Amino acid sequence: MNVLLAIGAGGALGSVARYLMSITVQRWIGPSFPLGTVLINILGSFLIGLMYVWFVERTGSSNTLRLFLMVGVLGGFTTFSSFSLETATLMMGSNYGYALLNVALSVVLCVAGTRLGMTLARL
Repeated sequence: MNVLLAIGAGGALGSVARYLMSITVQRWIGPSFPLGTVLINILGSFLIGLMYVWFVERTGSSNTLRLFLMVGVLGGFTTFSSFSLETATLMMGSNYGYALLNVALSVVLCVAGTRLGMTLARL
């Protein structure tokens, strides 16, 4: 039960952080491209790479802490469902170039962010 509470609490924190970061970025650049979601997914991917190495390869840290951070916080923070909806909405508005840009940036940079996080954590 403690594990479920930890994941739920982490998810709540991650979701609030996602919302705040997303609206902040969108205020800076405007609503034409979902850069907030892209940046959130890149940052979340980077952090999960760092945490994976830290918790799985380096420490014998608490499983509950790992689940709180990786499943809860980062699960609530990263936004693949939002990414999918925003991409589909761009396509429905005939903004195919932005839709393709969103897919390319999100997939390539998130995978790169995860690998970078893992590499840096191993230093």
